[in-house]
Amino acid sequence: MNSRQYSHILVVGLGLIGASFAAAVKEHCPEYTIAGCDTDPHAREIAQARGWVDTACDDAEPAFTEALSGSDLVVLATPASATLRYLDKIADARFQGIVTDTASTKSGVCEHAESVLEDPSTFIPGHPMAGSEKNGIDAARPGLFEGCHWILCPDEQTGADAFSALHDLLTSIRARVISLPREEHDNAVAIVSHVPHIVASSLVELACEHADEQETLFKLAAGGFRDSTRIAAGSADLWTGISFDNRKALADGLREMQSILGRFQTALDEGDRASFSDLLESASKARRSLPAKWVPATDSLMEVRIPMENRSGVVAEVTTLASKAGCNIMSIAIDHLTAHSAVLSMIFTDEGDVGRFSTELVKAGFKVSMAPLTHKE
Repeated sequence: MNSRQYSHILVVGLGLIGASFAAAVKEHCPEYTIAGCDTDPHAREIAQARGWVDTACDDAEPAFTEALSGSDLVVLATPASATLRYLDKIADARFQGIVTDTASTKSGVCEHAESVLEDPSTFIPGHPMAGSEKNGIDAARPGLFEGCHWILCPDEQTGADAFSALHDLLTSIRARVISLPREEHDNAVAIVSHVPHIVASSLVELACEHADEQETLFKLAAGGFRDSTRIAAGSADLWTGISFDNRKALADGLREMQSILGRFQTALDEGDRASFSDLLESASKARRSLPAKWVPATDSLMEVRIPMENRSGVVAEVTTLASKAGCNIMSIAIDHLTAHSAVLSMIFTDEGDVGRFSTELVKAGFKVSMAPLTHKE
């Protein structure tokens, strides 16, 4: 078991993500106390009426400070620009607990946390890869994060117990936690989230330009068009903010996308059927190689134990190696042996390449032992 847990949580921002998180925690950990903060009276009223939060306040200084005082974890479920402002409030209140966020970009948020927090190690950046074309608390639901990846970005300052407790909390609501270095996060999500949104919007715009007054073209649109453009129905204001927060990585990704589309166009212009087929087959093979089954077999769990020194950055190093090998950590715990040594114990599902993970650990200087987890355990 972890020596730390977060049973008193303050969720700032009761929109789709924040309210869904509060709802999920209440469903899976009903004994936890959750305070909610939002500037919208409607959001506060709904969150309390549905039992997702025990108390709710706005962000006026006395109310916010009071909510902070009783919490050991703060979840900032706000856009990146608002997250900066709340980090200032948290710093001014000299909050001693752990802070995480849900913003879809990390560079600006991390830089600000580093500059204003008295102890930057208390900030563990996060980003749930979940959402909906609908926004606000009215679209929130407790099952939003089930099976979805929740990125955490620990660094060399992140405490092992703090990370482990946050990991356990997120997996308790059925999220699948992966670790990414902070400096890699924004480029990664630009490719898998931000570029696809702009592409979806572009497809809808293309259809609009060719639709007649009766919108016959849209009536002909099959399931593939509807599925690939669903996210284009999201909030323009929200996605403008996200895009400009991550504008360099997004612009780079769009240029790459233009280059790939250009290869298809060139093959068509030149009548090069072989090259066109190769492009399609390459994409088809890559897509088919993705796991068809995201829910692992519970009888294939593997326990991995890694003796380690209590040094800064060790948890970030190990969890990042696991994520790069495609391994899903179901649980993580720290067994402290002495003031300077511990054993990092992790339970893995049957996803990913555990052998590659083991090899990378050895290359990095770790000793590792692995064994199937028995039903008794």
